[in-house]
Amino acid sequence: MEKTEQLKMKKTEQKTQSRRINLANKITLARILLIPVFIVILVSDMKHHALIATIVFAIISLSDFFDGYIARKRNEVTAVGAMLDPLADKLLISAALVFLIGRGVAAWMAYVIIAREFLITGLRMLATVKNTDIPVKMSGKIKTTVQMIAIGMVILSWPYFNVAMLIATVITIYSGLEYIWMGRRLLKDVF
Repeated sequence: MEKTEQLKMKKTEQKTQSRRINLANKITLARILLIPVFIVILVSDMKHHALIATIVFAIISLSDFFDGYIARKRNEVTAVGAMLDPLADKLLISAALVFLIGRGVAAWMAYVIIAREFLITGLRMLATVKNTDIPVKMSGKIKTTVQMIAIGMVILSWPYFNVAMLIATVITIYSGLEYIWMGRRLLKDVF
């Protein structure tokens, strides 16, 4: 079967399934709704705010695995979920980085990481418009995991959190370059 036929079948299946909000999508929505709670706790003066913020951050981060797993296991992958899941990751990471600038995250690192997220999201949107697909790469999954670990270390002020953030930034750059390389033909059409 040709790739275009497979994409059409996949889009038809997603349209059919996207009309309902399933458990995986509910988890993803809960992740998004918990981000402001995380931020309020992070910037508060309450006792043990760093530990509590880290726990909330960990819950949001770990639920990223569960929503995708549940969607695949139940064969309930939807267009809504495919859009919301990466959005939830980007919102969480971006919000955490912005509020941690000057509290353990260098502004340039936050900028590089957030810029990569916008750039690759734009590239993937362009791919969708062009009826093609840029598949998720392992480097993207590793990037998200390392970012989440590094941010948790920053919140808790663990030793070497600055090294962890540097590693997260380097992996983010590598992952971004890998996606740009995969989408180079799309970019060629634009530029």
